[in-house]
Amino acid sequence: MTQEISDPSLKFYINAAQGRKATDLVALDVSELTSFADVFIICTGKSNRQVSAIAEYIKTDLKEQGISPLSIEGMSDGHWVLLDYGHILIHVFYEPVRGFYDLEGLWADAKRIPIED
Repeated sequence: MTQEISDPSLKFYINAAQGRKATDLVALDVSELTSFADVFIICTGKSNRQVSAIAEYIKTDLKEQGISPLSIEGMSDGHWVLLDYGHILIHVFYEPVRGFYDLEGLWADAKRIPIED
């Protein structure tokens, strides 16, 4: 199931995630399922180093747009980096770690937000 979300800044977050060759980009509208976020953006890197580079790029790109994270976790390990922007959480996974945690499966009731390439 797909749905448009009303936040016009969502494109900044998605564009930032696409900026460093992140793969398997998914955006989930979790606003009706939880109170701590409206959107999860989930993407994958093919190595620990790429995961950290993707996360760093997202942080820098959004900062240039005047958007700063509330917190960032996991940057040094590069397995699963969580960038918390309040209403939008960006998860950058190392490929095998993403499959293990299966956030899309855990949040299967969330509506998918269409992403343009």
